[in-house]
Amino acid sequence: MSQASLTPPSRLVIASRESALAMWQAEHIRDRLRALYPQTEVSILGMTTQGDQILNVSLSKIGGKGLFVKELETALENGSADIAVHSLKDVPMHLPEGFVLACIGEREDPRDAFVSNNFDNLAALPPGSVVGTSSLRRESQLRARFPHLKIEPLRGNVQTRLRKLDEGQYAAIILAAAGLKRLGLGDRIRAVISSDDSLPAVGQGALGIETRAGRPDLEALLAPLHHAPTAACVLAERAMSRALAGSCQVPLGGFAEVQGDKLRMRGFVATPDGTRLLRAEFIGDPSAPEALGNQVADALLAQGAGEILSALNG
Repeated sequence: MSQASLTPPSRLVIASRESALAMWQAEHIRDRLRALYPQTEVSILGMTTQGDQILNVSLSKIGGKGLFVKELETALENGSADIAVHSLKDVPMHLPEGFVLACIGEREDPRDAFVSNNFDNLAALPPGSVVGTSSLRRESQLRARFPHLKIEPLRGNVQTRLRKLDEGQYAAIILAAAGLKRLGLGDRIRAVISSDDSLPAVGQGALGIETRAGRPDLEALLAPLHHAPTAACVLAERAMSRALAGSCQVPLGGFAEVQGDKLRMRGFVATPDGTRLLRAEFIGDPSAPEALGNQVADALLAQGAGEILSALNG
């Protein structure tokens, strides 16, 4: 269905998690859609997911980031919502049958952020300092670069994590720069960590809009929000992760960026303690992002990533 022949619906419901960041994202998409289609009533259906409810266990032990998505997909399936807005790094690499990513929005800063009240950067932390992160990807890279630091789990929404830092439970915490900036908390960032030092998560900083399959009307409606350069990067990253069976149980990062008319893609797989860290990098064509992602995955597997992955997956 073309944009020209599109008749906007009278109402549209967005499913979203109820955390402050998720609601910001949903409200951002709502406002964009209201500006595009003023005759459409756009509302948000806030939901609490299983991932939001279980906060005392690391994600890797309870089934991974898909726990943030399942309830939203149920709302799409039963018709109580039309679209669901996600942080793409929370979206499993294999969508359930009957669902599609209809739109990928322009990426915010994809890098990790160093947040501390007393230190300027990771290198300034004294031996034994406690650093909080919920991510095996961040943990493995931290342990490889700074084996003298103590890495402790950190769960909860952004505000909860900042409160735990402010209470003195951690010397520093590592968060996604995008989330802090979107929440107006960019002033809490002491240093943005270079992607050379902390390769971002697959899809980090990008928003994805999920719909039921077979809804060309919704795909046409969302087309103005789709950002092709971001989509090329994210599709490459997700293809790499899919080929490596990436999940929360695996310390894995993948990051693609458009450079001129080319796509640069880097990936890594590591042991959780950071003692073994495999890297690969290729330049490819933005029009064939998934082939590039698969090429990076193949190079990592050739270096022995399969052994690390099978050991972690039991």
